[in-house]
Amino acid sequence: MSERVIDLRSDTVTLPSDAMRQAIFDAPLGDDVMGEDPSVKRLEAMAAERTGKEAAVLVASGTMSNLVAIMAQCARGEEAICGSEAHVFHYEVAGAAGVAGVQLRTGPNDARGRMATADVEAAIRGENVHWPRTALLCLENTHNRCSGAAISAEETDELAAIARGHGAAVHIDGARIFNAALAQGTTVARLAEAADTVGFCLSKGLGAPVGSVLCGPGGVIARARKARKMIGGGMRQAGIIAAAGVHALDHMVERLADDHANARALARGLAQLPMVEVDPELIDTNIVIAAVGDEIAFLRALYRAGVLAGTPRRGAVRFVTHYGITTADIDDALERIRGAVAAVA
Repeated sequence: MSERVIDLRSDTVTLPSDAMRQAIFDAPLGDDVMGEDPSVKRLEAMAAERTGKEAAVLVASGTMSNLVAIMAQCARGEEAICGSEAHVFHYEVAGAAGVAGVQLRTGPNDARGRMATADVEAAIRGENVHWPRTALLCLENTHNRCSGAAISAEETDELAAIARGHGAAVHIDGARIFNAALAQGTTVARLAEAADTVGFCLSKGLGAPVGSVLCGPGGVIARARKARKMIGGGMRQAGIIAAAGVHALDHMVERLADDHANARALARGLAQLPMVEVDPELIDTNIVIAAVGDEIAFLRALYRAGVLAGTPRRGAVRFVTHYGITTADIDDALERIRGAVAAVA
């Protein structure tokens, strides 16, 4: 591998800034399980305000956020609908079934991560002694496996209205919803307005070392907090984590625009290469998914050139821009990728 590595595998590889590290060092602490950590309380209040919800709870990860949201809004033996490309379906070790006792039923996502209203309507169960009750609709914004597409508030409103019409609640896996709000030119509160609950990650583009926050109505969040304790997520002096989240919400949101610009520049460069197919016009946020044919050979060539990427599926490679990746890094990465493409060819 080249001596200096450009890591575009995920925005989870970010490291906290010096200012964030100082905020962690200075954080006032208490026992969060006892409700006594002031830094956690501050973060949860900020998160609820930003998402337009009544309450919030700090959890360890986006996966935990989705799981406790399901546990808080579904009974065992009930069903939750999600997209065929959803993170909760592909990457969360079947936690909905294995831990919550909730069956996931998928409807198709299109290439932009959207679900058609007719497909959601068709997936919702009617009343029948043989069928589980449809208790929850799980949406995702931005959409990880669909090139980081940002879903509009109006699209969410439409799907949520269908779910509510059948007595189902709505959850948004908003791991990167601050990216979505920036791309859509709106607020996170507007994007989450039609949902009962929304979770977002602190540890991706916002640059914190760990943590996510689930937001929603007070009663639902109280149940989620209890579910968090059940699955081992009750943390003590969790202000160590929360202080980084407070700093992130105060200082790391607007800079997401740099990641989006870098992703579009990367996509434009990739589109000019042989053996690589990507449409730069479809890049909303910080994820670029390119069709490459033999993804394993391509990734190995990138690795030798000192560029790290990932693969969401056969025949595709995923690049993610993030805090710590500069415009110069993108130019350097494209030069290395050109060499990698030539090597594969």
